[in-house]
Amino acid sequence: MARLQIRNLEKVYANSFKAVHGISLDVDDGEFMVLVGPSGCAKSTTLRMIAGLETITGGEIRIGDRIVNNLAPGQRGVSMVFQNYALYPHMKVRSNLAFGLKLKRRPKPEIEDATKAVANTLEIDPLLDRLPKQLSGGQAQRVAVGRALIKKPDVFLFDEPLSNLDAKLRASMRVRITDLHKRLKREGQSSTVVYVTHDQTEAMTMGDRICVMKDGCIMQVADPVTLYNRPENAFVAGFIGSPEMNLMEGTLAVNGGIRVRLADQVLTFGEDVGGRLDVTGGEVLLGVRPQHLRIAASDEENALEGHVSHVEFMGHEVYLYVDIADIRLVVVVPSEQYHPEDIRDDRIRLIPRKTAVHIFDRETGRNVSLSANA
Repeated sequence: MARLQIRNLEKVYANSFKAVHGISLDVDDGEFMVLVGPSGCAKSTTLRMIAGLETITGGEIRIGDRIVNNLAPGQRGVSMVFQNYALYPHMKVRSNLAFGLKLKRRPKPEIEDATKAVANTLEIDPLLDRLPKQLSGGQAQRVAVGRALIKKPDVFLFDEPLSNLDAKLRASMRVRITDLHKRLKREGQSSTVVYVTHDQTEAMTMGDRICVMKDGCIMQVADPVTLYNRPENAFVAGFIGSPEMNLMEGTLAVNGGIRVRLADQVLTFGEDVGGRLDVTGGEVLLGVRPQHLRIAASDEENALEGHVSHVEFMGHEVYLYVDIADIRLVVVVPSEQYHPEDIRDDRIRLIPRKTAVHIFDRETGRNVSLSANA
């Protein structure tokens, strides 16, 4: 087991493009850390620098008590699972699993015992004499994990390992990988994980903590609950959560009460919002998650009125797409609370849950409604 420390890490390519902008990150011993962000945010580049597959332009990477900047990949104590699994097509599963130990010239009985143990852990015993082309996507993925596991590395690196699987199998493999991590941790084995994905559902369900990245910078590092409830900026707020948070351009005024003007409508707030603000007004983004909007009763005031443009029945939930001038909102309503008769002439009135409202500075994206005591 080992702690991973990244300090001021940079990556600049020969054409002067700067992909990684001096990021710093600590991954604790035995922690499952997820790097998440849109395509092009440099999460895979960061992972490849940790692995030694990309050269480092600046900064420092420390695994355990060693600085590994100049060490070859095989000397860093890491194992990597790639997006395409990278299995040797001419080798059977047994040989694919054992290959790393053979390179280290481990004794044959040790290799055989380790292969059996890993195959049993991942339930791939019946696959040992098959070639990769004879495996399903999920089976190949388990073999790739087994090949990393058998080397007992200090740090496991996963580069979007589930992206080639269908939705149902992805869900199953998420559980399998997190269960494996917990089991290794209980048994005192290597269990420090850095896992890269663009899928925020994977990030939220798998990570002990999540590092949200954008354009080679770290936007926020926190546990899933904190990221969802206390996003530090508008990017994190919009990226984490499904459907994504509604972000509405408006103008904030705090004289004589807390008011946000959205298009031609005004919402007023009390201390449930005002007590969290660290600004006195300006151009803002009002953030409300789809699950935190409800349909207003006919006699309720201080509601947003809009036009329902589309309705999607999702089984246990109903998605309503509501237009307020040029603002498009998504509203998630539990199926048992959705009554079509509440929507008259395609008009609807919505009330946000005040305690769950976020206000972001429109220019910087900073969440200005996160006071320390909120």
